[in-house]
Amino acid sequence: MAGEKVRLSLQLSSELNDILEEIAEAGTTTKTEVIRQALALMRVAHRVKNDGKHLGITSDPSRLDTEIIGLI
Repeated sequence: MAGEKVRLSLQLSSELNDILEEIAEAGTTTKTEVIRQALALMRVAHRVKNDGKHLGITSDPSRLDTEIIGLI
């Protein structure tokens, strides 16, 4: 997203912070980037829901209507 950046303050439980750190370390990225990616995924989820579609996971990539890339 382009535009002016806004600084946010976020309070998490220690459990959620541990999860955030685990995901960031596994992806060799930052906690901030993990949150950005999570928001991007939520945006997709809201858009497909508004279009009357479903968001899911499949073990058969040939059955995907839309592939979400760049999140992990």
